[in-house]
Amino acid sequence: PKLFGVMAEFSSASDLLHAAKEIRGKGFTRIEAYSPFPIHGLDNALGHPGSKVPWIVLAGGLTGAGGGMLLQWWTSAVEYPIRIAGKPFFSIPAFVPVTFELGVLFAAFAAILGMLALNRLPKPYDPVFRHSRFDRVTDDGFFLSIEATDPLFDRAGAQEVLAKAGGTHIEELEA
Repeated sequence: PKLFGVMAEFSSASDLLHAAKEIRGKGFTRIEAYSPFPIHGLDNALGHPGSKVPWIVLAGGLTGAGGGMLLQWWTSAVEYPIRIAGKPFFSIPAFVPVTFELGVLFAAFAAILGMLALNRLPKPYDPVFRHSRFDRVTDDGFFLSIEATDPLFDRAGAQEVLAKAGGTHIEELEA
């Protein structure tokens, strides 16, 4: 069977954070941490870049607002112009509510879909589920894995690095 990586358990959030910094400092890039709650600074320790979701939401909001304004302009000024009470065909104040609402709607959809796509969800199975103690991650377990796709990865070396960082219950995970 193909190897996914090596995973170890840590006794506390501070131990996990320290191990992530230490292992990242040794040059490993394909590492991931699992904990029952967010740990401040863990993203930086793992080398994760900032979230792309705000940019996706901005693009969705601008698309919705721009599309709403364009649709109202096209229907009112180009396709079916009717002068009512001397108002101009393209009246921005009259178009603001629809433009705003479509911007918010598209931004909300972009947030949901962007978050799902970037988190690769839904994901009913992951190789980390094979670790014998991984069911503790939702309660009181802290885990760190080094993936086999890491350029510095070798089985014995990864296990040794995790052990030196304070990891216990070190196991190889099949893909």
